[in-house]
Amino acid sequence: MTTTTHTVERIGELNDRARHGLDRTAKRVVTRTCLMTIAGSESDVALFVAQARIIQALRQWEPPVGDRSERDLGYFELDGHRLMFKCDYYAPGLEWGSENPADPDRTIRVITVMLPSDY
Repeated sequence: MTTTTHTVERIGELNDRARHGLDRTAKRVVTRTCLMTIAGSESDVALFVAQARIIQALRQWEPPVGDRSERDLGYFELDGHRLMFKCDYYAPGLEWGSENPADPDRTIRVITVMLPSDY
């Protein structure tokens, strides 16, 4: 296994941990249009429930069998709506991109869940 392959697999593992909610430093963000589409209402309760359902669906997303990529982008459906997520890598402080996304001590993952039209 090459160093590059190992690095990509490590990034994929770290992204999976962040997506599953196991990385305490990771941030998960849902765009307003995605949230409103799933909530169907601007009530606080509807928005709260929609966000919980979106995060649950994000956690349940599984990559295709044998996928050894970074798994930093994926699509899933919720209530008949196609949603997507994108994972970005930042240095601590969130001011700059991470120099080494395979190093969890030097990388903060930000996963954004959105409608494909938001991207």
